[in-house]
Amino acid sequence: MTAAQKALAVHLLTATGAVWAILAMLEAVQEDWNMMFLWLLVALFVDGIDGPLARRYDVKANAPVFDGVLMDLVIDYLTYVFVPAYALFNSGLMGGWTGWFGIIVITFTSALYFADTRMKTKDNSFSGFPSCWNMLVLVLFAWFWPGESAGEPEPYAFWLITLIVAVLAATMFLPVKFVHPVRTERWRAVTLPMALLWVVFAGWAAWVDFHPESWAQWGLTVASFYLLGAGAAQQIVHGKEG
Repeated sequence: MTAAQKALAVHLLTATGAVWAILAMLEAVQEDWNMMFLWLLVALFVDGIDGPLARRYDVKANAPVFDGVLMDLVIDYLTYVFVPAYALFNSGLMGGWTGWFGIIVITFTSALYFADTRMKTKDNSFSGFPSCWNMLVLVLFAWFWPGESAGEPEPYAFWLITLIVAVLAATMFLPVKFVHPVRTERWRAVTLPMALLWVVFAGWAAWVDFHPESWAQWGLTVASFYLLGAGAAQQIVHGKEG
């Protein structure tokens, strides 16, 4: 294959994210949440590998007719924001006014964040919570979704989930760093394996239909706390530019 063909193949790989998004949405409409998350995990995997491939094959120089960054942002909004927000609302994890609060806050603030030119820091981390609602919602399902036949979640879950959504939405616009598992070099030897473990535990949790006795939810929790806190910890240890 020529350099141009390899670069075009990377663009085509990125574009498959739109397919995984619509497949996830179809499952969400049918309330088949575990299959929805499995498709979103496929999209997350593609999103994790297409960036390094794009840089390796220099898509800007070898396939400039397509804007890979723009395409990636469009697909990320679908898979990271739109589909997960719908799932959070329609699953009943956020009931009544909290559900409307959730979908409005998530979609509105994420639209602003995706257009924010200050999104990335000098060390290729994210400035503010990077709208990874797909990851958050999956963890919320693992902990709070009662299953098809168990009725609605406990009332306290509505308030706790609402608080989590509000705090993370506000954090999107605060100077708090969040690591990029692939591009943030500092602690990458820990961060990248932790991100891969998160994907494994997420797939496990979805595969067993978020069974409360599965160890997957504990693995998800540990990995999620690391991924959420590693950037802020670097700022504390190494200073503002750390």
